[in-house]
Amino acid sequence: MLDPYTILQVSKDATTEEIKQAYRRLAKALHPDLNPNNPSNARRFRDVTAAYDVLSDDTKRRQHDREAAAAERVRGSQNFEESLEGFFRRNWRGGEAPRATAEEFDYTRADMRSGANQARPAHRGADIYQSLRIGFVEAALGGKKRVAVADDRAIDIVIPPLTEDGQSLRLKGQGGRGNRGGAAGDLFVEITVDPHPLFIRQGHDIRMTLPVTVPEAVLGATITVPTLHGMVQLKIPKGSNTDTVLRLRGKGVPSAGGTAGDQLVTLKVVLPDARDPGFADLVTEWSRRHHYSVRPKSPE
Repeated sequence: MLDPYTILQVSKDATTEEIKQAYRRLAKALHPDLNPNNPSNARRFRDVTAAYDVLSDDTKRRQHDREAAAAERVRGSQNFEESLEGFFRRNWRGGEAPRATAEEFDYTRADMRSGANQARPAHRGADIYQSLRIGFVEAALGGKKRVAVADDRAIDIVIPPLTEDGQSLRLKGQGGRGNRGGAAGDLFVEITVDPHPLFIRQGHDIRMTLPVTVPEAVLGATITVPTLHGMVQLKIPKGSNTDTVLRLRGKGVPSAGGTAGDQLVTLKVVLPDARDPGFADLVTEWSRRHHYSVRPKSPE
């Protein structure tokens, strides 16, 4: 992997918040869900996640900075040794400076590797943050969703009933992989709930407004209405009016105890086309014999 600071496009003295903002910006732009069939973006997305894995953890970041500084010193030492070896080659009377054997070099390198591994502690994997959009009914009743994670994994997420818009679900151990035996990080999924064209949830109850015709309101009727659980029959009593509230018991959101809320249906009486002369004549004739007030009287 390239230098994680370079991958996230931040300076080496960047703050934790600057690193997080850079990761979210790049992860959102490169996410596989937004860039299907794009191997180059998928590789960059994995690199960005791996870089954030290192820089988001203070211990890992310090370890990386120490190792990077040590590597820089080694490179400087190697350059010095190469220059020194060239000097001896040019000035050694035998014409060739003595060199370590391959066996001696391999032994020393393996010994250094072993010592370095023993000195490095285990590190927990980075937490991964993703977003997920779900429907209103899924959020109310619960369900399952499959999401793609940064390292090409597909995870089934259980959506609990009564999930709210903006709620974050935590999946323990489903984040970035740990290093040297360290535990995996967590996956945090922020939920966006799409609004429903008919329903509004209030706790365990579902509310909706239902348009009805004048004959249905005046004479009564039995009509079919939608609920979270499918279509059901609703009886409209005679003489119903706008803002009359009817209750469908048990058609709301189930609770943990097994009982469910209700669906509350508010009626809205809709007049026919006002240009219909027959309806206008009927109202004119009726109003000659009847009078009623719908507005409050002026205060004295």
